[in-house]
Parts: sequence; structure tokens; C-alpha cells
Amino acid sequence: MKATGFACVLFTDERDRPVQLRSVYGATHPWHLPGGTMDPGERPWQTAVRECREETGITVEGPPRLLAAVFGLPGEEWPYSTMGMVFDGGRLTGARIRGIVLDPEEHDEVRVLSLPRWRPLMPPRDFERLTAVMEARRTGVAAYFDTWDWERE
Repeated sequence: MKATGFACVLFTDERDRPVQLRSVYGATHPWHLPGGTMDPGERPWQTAVRECREETGITVEGPPRLLAAVFGLPGEEWPYSTMGMVFDGGRLTGARIRGIVLDPEEHDEVRVLSLPRWRPLMPPRDFERLTAVMEARRTGVAAYFDTWDWERE
């Protein structure tokens, strides 16, 4: 089985509301945590730090705090399994959120909403993943989310 790897970072505001970025690539998966696909030779934490800096201008400080391991089976839209890690980026002040600098070739909006308000804006599996990550942050127990399949909607 072949797989692609990704790593991303969960930020929340000071009221523990998730911070997400809106993708310019399409409407299938419109909202993302800062992060992306691993480059050859990169480790997950390195990917998370690099992608977060590229997408937001924020350099995440270590040590890495793993919130979730994510796995998805391949599908017609993507022929590889997907494996990733979600790290805790901590809480951002309002000023820090307003200071996020987006790469306009990737994202066009930063939004901060309570978890229930994210539900209608996201595909069900993306919302389920966000919910699992938020629960891991709340409890301190890393999530294992293995239903992020390409064909499941």
C-alpha cells in the first residue's frame, strides 16, 4: 500500500475556538488547519512547522505536542492512503490571529468559530476529524482517527 503523509497544527483563540483557513483549491474540503503534505526527507513535526510558517507566517515552537494520528483509505479522487499527524499549536491572541499572513495562492480567509458553528461549513468527515482533535486537546489524550477516507461522505 502506498500512502502520502501530512502534518498540521491546531490553533485556537483564547476561548478555545478552532482557527481554520479557507482553501482556494475548491469547495470539496474548504476549511483546513494550517499544514500540508510532507516533503521528501521531512519528519512530521518539520512539515507542520514549515507549512504553518508558509501558510500563516507563524513559527510554531516545540516541543511537539501530538493531538491526533489520522488515517484515510484511498479513493477515486486520491489513489493513495493518507496518514497524518495533528499537533497542538496552542492558543493565539486576537492580535496574533489578525496578524496571520495568508499565502493567497493557497488560502483566502482565516476564520475562528465555535465547534458547533463549524459543522455546516465542513464535509462530515472533516468536521468529525476537527471534533476528535478538539476532544484530544480538551482531554490530553491523543486521538486515533482512522475514518478520513476519500470515498466516505
